[in-house]
Amino acid sequence: MLRPWNTILPIDVDKQLSVYQQIADGIIAEIRKGRLKPGTPLPGSRVLAADIGVNRKTVVLAYEGLIAEGWLETVDKKGTFVSHELPLQKKPATRKGNTFAFNHTTGMLPEQSAVPSGLITFNDGLPDVRLAPMDELAKAYKRIFQQKARWRMLGYGHPQGEERLRVALVNMLSFKRGMNAGKDSICITRGSQMALYLTAHTLLQPGDTVAMECPGYLPAWQTFAGAGASMVNMAVDDKGLVVDELEQLCRTKVVKAVYVTPHHQFPTAVSMKMERRLRLIELSNRYGFAIIEDDYDHEFHFDAKSLLPLASHQDAANVIYISSLSKLVAPAVRIGYVTGPAAFIAALAQLRGLVDRQGDPMMEQAIAELMEAGAVNRHAKRAFNIYKERRDHMEAHLLTYLGKKMTFRKPEGGLAFWVKFNRTINTEELSLKLLKKGVSVMPTERFSFSGKPLNALRLGYASLTPTELEEGIRIIATAIR
Repeated sequence: MLRPWNTILPIDVDKQLSVYQQIADGIIAEIRKGRLKPGTPLPGSRVLAADIGVNRKTVVLAYEGLIAEGWLETVDKKGTFVSHELPLQKKPATRKGNTFAFNHTTGMLPEQSAVPSGLITFNDGLPDVRLAPMDELAKAYKRIFQQKARWRMLGYGHPQGEERLRVALVNMLSFKRGMNAGKDSICITRGSQMALYLTAHTLLQPGDTVAMECPGYLPAWQTFAGAGASMVNMAVDDKGLVVDELEQLCRTKVVKAVYVTPHHQFPTAVSMKMERRLRLIELSNRYGFAIIEDDYDHEFHFDAKSLLPLASHQDAANVIYISSLSKLVAPAVRIGYVTGPAAFIAALAQLRGLVDRQGDPMMEQAIAELMEAGAVNRHAKRAFNIYKERRDHMEAHLLTYLGKKMTFRKPEGGLAFWVKFNRTINTEELSLKLLKKGVSVMPTERFSFSGKPLNALRLGYASLTPTELEEGIRIIATAIR
């Protein structure tokens, strides 16, 4: 059996205390410090004796004493282990002296815990990982490792990410989203959240004013606030960001940036209408603020023609565009990216080098290969049809079970519904009640930065089968009676 413990026992043969007692005391000290935990296997007596340069009988004597006192235990044909039931220990004395202060980041993201088996989870709009093209990705990954020049990828890569993937993304943005980006104006990140962090800390100085949709995406709010920004709420209605409020703010304050999710607003799933988009771009050019456009699930727009990103507009000189392949492929595939003016991206890439010097060149190469071969596009088309069908199922079940208790608009796109209840509901309490019934929902109080109750739920549907959707909605309906 592998013995993970690296022996560190200070033995002094000239000391009056016997050597076997020094060994025993040293092991007890290691247990008390927590380096040797209950169940940890210890080296065999021969190995430990050779390691510290003593007679094996001395080690055996120490082990026997520790077993008798309850510090160690033996398991037949397996060896000696730290006892699972240790003798009562005195609490270590509190260390005196000053301790250092640090910044707390508690609550920056919702806590993620292991999902119990059988739990129906309405997440915030994640894809169904069961649909992910894992076979194609595994084969691409294997081919990358089998290349003759694979050793070149083991060194440090480009601070903006693998050029092959940047080129593939540039082509995709050009053909699918009408954007005119170049490989030097794009930086690969480990997911869109990292792209958002790098953007905030490259763009902002302490005290800068940032406007943001309300309700909105909590991690974005906290990322900007963590960078020292002064945050201002901007209302959202059925046409997206209320640009009139933004214009009024610009007349009284210098606004450094506006964060928006125009394609499918988070959390309401509303698509920003064209007149609002044009006015937002015009205000950006007039007042000189950056538009941080988070396009987190562009591919899944089901009604009419999908609107192109703000960044695709010919007059959009100040747009920083953030997106990701995580929603398209799988959340565990941490491939995000950010585009913008080349000088800004170069500065952002320098910061990325401090936080994540290497990135993941193997994964970036594998994803690039899938994009070049058309596998990502084929997967997107397949997933699109499945999610569109599930959206229809979701609508039908909401009308059947919750039709008189709530209002909603069937979303034009995105992977979640925004359901507003007809009466006041504390969704924190509701989520705890539902957990006991086998359903998980996200409390929405965290999306309201103004403190105003939303009385709504964001119910992601894409990762659930039609049967799971119906059962989950039925349980929610019974819980709010």
